[in-house]
Amino acid sequence: MSIRKDDIAGIGSQFAINGIFVEGEEVQSGHINTTYLATYRNEDGETRRYIFQRINENVFSQPLVVMKNIERVTNHINRKVFRKKRDFGGQTLNLYPGKDGRNCIVGVFGGIWRCYNYIEGCRTYDVVENTRQAYQAAKAFGAFQDLVSDLPIEKVEVTIPGFHDTPRRYARLIAAMKSDACDRVKDVQKEIDFITSRESIVGVLVDHLAAGRLIERVTHNDTKLNNVMIDEQTDEAVCVIDLDTVMPGLALYDFGDLIRGATSPVAEDEPDTSKVEMRLPMFEAIVEGYLETAASFLTPLEIDLLPFSAKLISLETGIRFLTDYLEGDKYFRIHRDNHNLDRCKTQLALVKSIEDQEDKMLNFVKKWHRA
Repeated sequence: MSIRKDDIAGIGSQFAINGIFVEGEEVQSGHINTTYLATYRNEDGETRRYIFQRINENVFSQPLVVMKNIERVTNHINRKVFRKKRDFGGQTLNLYPGKDGRNCIVGVFGGIWRCYNYIEGCRTYDVVENTRQAYQAAKAFGAFQDLVSDLPIEKVEVTIPGFHDTPRRYARLIAAMKSDACDRVKDVQKEIDFITSRESIVGVLVDHLAAGRLIERVTHNDTKLNNVMIDEQTDEAVCVIDLDTVMPGLALYDFGDLIRGATSPVAEDEPDTSKVEMRLPMFEAIVEGYLETAASFLTPLEIDLLPFSAKLISLETGIRFLTDYLEGDKYFRIHRDNHNLDRCKTQLALVKSIEDQEDKMLNFVKKWHRA
């Protein structure tokens, strides 16, 4: 849904923002929510920008619970940052309340909207350009997990049941294959064969969790590079963003998703899979950055499973993209024909690259851990 400039101003009028609306535009990023950037001028003539975001209720069936989680996590982090000065560059993500004091506004333009501060002087990257960025992003996500490590897990609710339940994701793919609602199975047999030949690994982490060998923590659950604001001048991480999927989960899911998104030299929808690879120097930088801030609370088993988590989450993401393609592209936003299929192929190529280098990855983690 695209809206007019006047409508953006109307949305902003519902929030406790100091200033007069100047301009607004849609931000073309992300697969899920609709986002607008709005500029305001205060009485001193200073301009400040804000993010207005409409929550996709087709994806988040409990949007008010999502907002409650975000409010609790941002408040918890901001209190600790203020007290301990542990932020990256002095900026954190803040929710601006509606004029009624709530953490979002309901019913405007038929949706649920929230307002964040815009982090100035920063940008996000879809593809890691150097090992410094990889290190900084990993350090930021490790610090995020550390900052919420003392937030009682019962304070954060599950918003997407089974989000990283890989066996459940696999079962849904099998169901989509059998129903073949869009008559697409015949075109993706190679991808299906690749995934089904790795069925034996899909339950490894959930089995460890069920057996009590892994524990649930408050986790981000969407640790892509483009969810870290990077300072344009220093290449240092400033702030972790996109907290919609913050909920109980495994730290390994966060790490694995970061490797999935940050080690390949191309975007996740690159049509030419020959360009896809898991760059070992990027992996090593991520391990160093992540463990610098996260090693203090991780268990030895979690550290040992870091390389495996990268393979599993890449496979799981490929499963999700292929499932959505077979079901008619209902979940992820697409911008061209076969977009989700291209995304799937990229993930599976990454899985293969990880498998080819898994011994080297394991050796590096063991070497770092011993040090």
